[in-house]
Amino acid sequence: MTAKDLVRPLPGIRRLSLLRQQIAFRGSATYWEQNYAQGGTSGPGSYGDLARGKAAFLNTFVREHDVRSVSEFGCGDGQQLSLADYPSYVGLDVSRSAIALCKRRFAGDATKSFFLYDGSCFVDRARVFTADVALSLDVIYHLTEDQVFSTYMEHLFGAGSRFVVIYATNTEISGTAPHVRHRRFTEWVETQCPQWRLAQVTPGPDRGPARADFFTYGRVRERRPEVPTH
Repeated sequence: MTAKDLVRPLPGIRRLSLLRQQIAFRGSATYWEQNYAQGGTSGPGSYGDLARGKAAFLNTFVREHDVRSVSEFGCGDGQQLSLADYPSYVGLDVSRSAIALCKRRFAGDATKSFFLYDGSCFVDRARVFTADVALSLDVIYHLTEDQVFSTYMEHLFGAGSRFVVIYATNTEISGTAPHVRHRRFTEWVETQCPQWRLAQVTPGPDRGPARADFFTYGRVRERRPEVPTH
């Protein structure tokens, strides 16, 4: 038996821990508000090598495609954003505490704005939040409720004028914590967003079994009907 075996939770203990978490879980939005309000962060994916790897991909993408504006659905505590180089940025999040953190952190940055996001009250017919790129990083597998997931995806793809970039897993994985639900989200996009095409999948910086990748979608240009000649 190794030292790792000694500290690894026994199967029964782990199941009991997950059960307790499930009983205490009150929904994805409530979970993240409590997390940030109690001093939590956006998680290890927004720090260290993973954060730098994501920033390298995104900053290169913004430069190569001459992106002028980014709207991010799920800005979190702003740690990942601190590594970004975007000309204009709007961040939305379900957590009031997370928005407060971002307001303080970027108080002197006139290129960044932040808004509280409530999917059930979000109606943007004037396309106020539309940007060249609609961005979602480490969010989709935290949307545990089906309706919350569908509404979020509708708003995310509705906000992209040129691209939608998603960093997420794309497979179903069992045995996760109650605030995590891995999905094959690409199937939803294929059926619900015919005006978008998956242009590229780029491996993410994490090579673990539940690794997330970058999924880049481009808007399909409408073909103008041919004018008959006489």
